Amino acid sequence: MDQNELTQTVREMIAATSCCKELKEAGQNWIAAADADAKKAAGAILLQEIRESISTIDHVIEFFESPQGIQIFGAERAKAMVAHAREVKAQGGKWCDCPACAAGLKILDHASLLLG
Repeated sequence: MDQNELTQTVREMIAATSCCKELKEAGQNWIAAADADAKKAAGAILLQEIRESISTIDHVIEFFESPQGIQIFGAERAKAMVAHAREVKAQGGKWCDCPACAAGLKILDHASLLLG
């Protein structure tokens, strides 16, 4: 991955509807950073936010089975998300595979590019 691909992956992550506000802001700040020092500082913050935001597949299952998950997404959608998450887990997946988490994991794999 080069810097252009990294920037595109951050853009994909922050465009995802599953991306939380804090992660979106950290990604936008990294993209907007003008000089190398600001980019490195914003990169460290972005990495920390990714680490705090990515969900394990077990957490996904727990959330969509919870009253809060059912209330937010509705019983049908929550049930479908649980079924999908269980399928991911059965195939050996350990992490949420939503667009935001998937991009975040890809970024973590190339963390050194964020830190200059």
